[in-house]
Amino acid sequence: MTTSPTRFTIDGSESLEKGLAGLCLDISQAVQRIVPGPKLEALVLAGGYGRGEGGVWRSSEEDQPYNDIEFYVFIAGNPFLNERQYRAPLEELAHELTPRAGVHVEFKIESIRKLRTGPVSMFSYDLVSAHRLICGSEQIFAGCGHHHDAANIPISEGTRLLLNRCTGLLLARELLEGETLSAEQSDFVARNLAKAKLAIGDAVLAGLHRYHWSCRERHARILELADSPVIDRTFSAMAGLLEQILVCHAAGVDFKLHPARISKSVPEFVTDHDELCTLASEAWLWLESLRLDQPFSSLGEYAMDQKPKERQEISWRNYALNARTFGLSALFDPLSGLYPRERLLSSLPLLLRKTEIPPEPAVCEHLQKQLRTNASDWPGLVRAYKHVWSGYA
Repeated sequence: MTTSPTRFTIDGSESLEKGLAGLCLDISQAVQRIVPGPKLEALVLAGGYGRGEGGVWRSSEEDQPYNDIEFYVFIAGNPFLNERQYRAPLEELAHELTPRAGVHVEFKIESIRKLRTGPVSMFSYDLVSAHRLICGSEQIFAGCGHHHDAANIPISEGTRLLLNRCTGLLLARELLEGETLSAEQSDFVARNLAKAKLAIGDAVLAGLHRYHWSCRERHARILELADSPVIDRTFSAMAGLLEQILVCHAAGVDFKLHPARISKSVPEFVTDHDELCTLASEAWLWLESLRLDQPFSSLGEYAMDQKPKERQEISWRNYALNARTFGLSALFDPLSGLYPRERLLSSLPLLLRKTEIPPEPAVCEHLQKQLRTNASDWPGLVRAYKHVWSGYA
């Protein structure tokens, strides 16, 4: 069932709602000037504001938006040619609109034909299940029925979510190496901690095939797990951490709906960060043991396990991607037959263990091999990780 919210936020002021509505109208007109009518199949607002759960930052003066505003532009024809023709003008439009919106505006070019025949992901489920149609055919998602069922979301989507949010924790930890934080840096750290708190619970629900597009409904489902006298066999290993997951998820939901500028000292942030990394590591280990049907006693064992973590076949495309990332010398690397994200999955859990850096020789050698770097200290290894991450987030 598709949900089309009538509001952008749950409890934002009428001024904020009218401002977002006016922004969408202006964007609709601007996009239609860029993409001709017959080519433009639909313009869809996704993300929190498209689902009616957009963040409301309550300043001293008035309610303001906080989250990115994400539009999906469905264009008929060849997706590759559409990217070549429309990417630049849409990016220019986003650049012009961002100052007015007060938050980052983003356009993503999509093909409805590709979506209709493509596999289900967390993104496709969220998009099809709840969105706001700005212009175009109301039947744009006809034929996308398989994307409505959250049970079709593979467990690997939970892993990818944790990979994204734990990378945010890594970037936050990098900032916490300094003695002080600017207001902007504090906001970055707090925001990424909040995103990780939400993601841990969301990833657990994805592993149990109980995910939902609404963050409030997801929290209700975690509460149900806590109140249930019977816990799934697959979840029993996480049962002892359920209370922590519940508290973190509640804080994540609260920040998502009502974000705030949080200022703390570096030591305070470090304490919060370390506790959250411990919980995220436990969730990661449980989820990957479930997904790969292989018990792992520690993240070190998981990260250094030689079996591919994405269960993919070696392909020439993967060799080409690795060569693009690391240079032609990567063609002689045995790992280059695998998709580069494999390197991230085998590196991030070890890099999050900041207290063990510099690592023992075997761990250091493993990270150098995965990230194709000579760095042996934590800052250098993180720089190498970010180089890979930038292309495969």
